[in-house]
Amino acid sequence: QVQLQESGPGLVKSSQTLSLTCTVSGDSITTNLYYWSWIRQPPGKGLEWMGFISYRGNTYYAPSLKSRTSIARDTAKNQFTLQLSSVTPEDTGVYYCAREPGNLHWALDAWGQGTLVSVSP
Repeated sequence: QVQLQESGPGLVKSSQTLSLTCTVSGDSITTNLYYWSWIRQPPGKGLEWMGFISYRGNTYYAPSLKSRTSIARDTAKNQFTLQLSSVTPEDTGVYYCAREPGNLHWALDAWGQGTLVSVSP
């Protein structure tokens, strides 16, 4: 069974870069036709899909976040990462990593438990 776990600092200062790592076990991030995504949820709001890195290593980002977001991977460690630059308190929320089968954003089939990141003024 595939498992995902987020890790990284829980507090980031405004204007700095938020960096998180997702460690995957039970499946390889290079497995054909799977995509590895980051999703976030601000307090009291809905889920926001941020972007993915594919099994081939190509990336795609939500248009609203494209200019600030970078997703990368380390296949040797079976990890993928998120960097969100120039953060503000509006970026505070719970951040999740997840797996997408067949590049279907609405059908994410495995999730990490999420990690809270707070952005200070």
